[in-house]
Amino acid sequence: MVNKDFFAALADLEKEKGIPQEVFIEALRNALVSACKKQSAGAVGDVELKLVPEKGTIEFYTAKTVVEEVVDKDTEISLEDARAIKKSYKVGDRVTEKFTPKDFSRIAAQTAKQVILQKLHETERDAAMNEFSDKEGELVVGKIRKIDLKNVYVELGKGQVEGLMLPSDQVPGEKYEVNDKIKVFVKRVKSGFKGAQVLVSRSSAGLVRKLFEEEVPEIKQGTVIIKEVSREAGARTKIAIYSEDQRVDAIGACVGNKGARVNAIVEELHGEKIDIIPWSENPLEFIAKALSPAKVISVTQLEGENTAMAVVPDDKLSLAIGRDGQNARLAVRLTGWKIDVKSESAAAKLGIGIVEEDAGEENE
Repeated sequence: MVNKDFFAALADLEKEKGIPQEVFIEALRNALVSACKKQSAGAVGDVELKLVPEKGTIEFYTAKTVVEEVVDKDTEISLEDARAIKKSYKVGDRVTEKFTPKDFSRIAAQTAKQVILQKLHETERDAAMNEFSDKEGELVVGKIRKIDLKNVYVELGKGQVEGLMLPSDQVPGEKYEVNDKIKVFVKRVKSGFKGAQVLVSRSSAGLVRKLFEEEVPEIKQGTVIIKEVSREAGARTKIAIYSEDQRVDAIGACVGNKGARVNAIVEELHGEKIDIIPWSENPLEFIAKALSPAKVISVTQLEGENTAMAVVPDDKLSLAIGRDGQNARLAVRLTGWKIDVKSESAAAKLGIGIVEEDAGEENE
């Protein structure tokens, strides 16, 4: 196998796969030396290898160092014995002698095959890695390959890259089955011992952001901008959007005709509720909108950095706070402000004057 045809095959691989012949040859050199040493169990001492692609030849040499007194006969040769071979040898020189390993043809063929397969695998892995190196923060479609110890492994691209979805990146209540196709958000790409590995997520707020970019042309075109997203996966997401063009209805663009666009996203998220919030540069107005679906009577800035009190009708307090505080918690994350939600009667008892303002619209 290791002959002129073999080296010609390496030239073809260079053209087809873009792998330089030198890469194969260097790997083959190291592998053949290792195989030879393993077969001879160290009896041949140091082994050197000379590959000549032009001639299609491979030559093995034993190499020994010239010493005054031999300690290791496998790697050393006495000055007297060296000068019997060549009179000009001196201490420290390397004496090489050509030899042919036992069962050389079989060793060479097997080793060459292993080297080629390994290098092809590495090249495909590196190509896959390069393909995904710029996909951090993107949405990709994959197929679930296996589920092990609650981790979900997803085949991405042409199957050369493995996506890992940890339990923390999975959505409570979602069911994952082997061979299911699934949309995932790429959190991070890294290269590991077994190749490229991509950390993916279904629970990330980035997934919702990318789904809106995919579904709403105005967002992709830049006429509608996603300002912030806060999410509790599987339950509720709040997304703040804005358009500098007053002629563009940002909310309407995201909702779509008869709710088609937002419903498509809700379906992908298996029924997760989505509040589309109009962003405002006025933080108090933004807070009022962020507490949707509750109607907010007023928002007052309190002492302290980014702290406010929102007053809501008595019968809307539970709606504003949400189950287990979820609605208020998401509003805090969305706005970046600490928000103290009070009912109208509680605010009155505290002696807080309420100024009616168009702070928010109630919507279900």
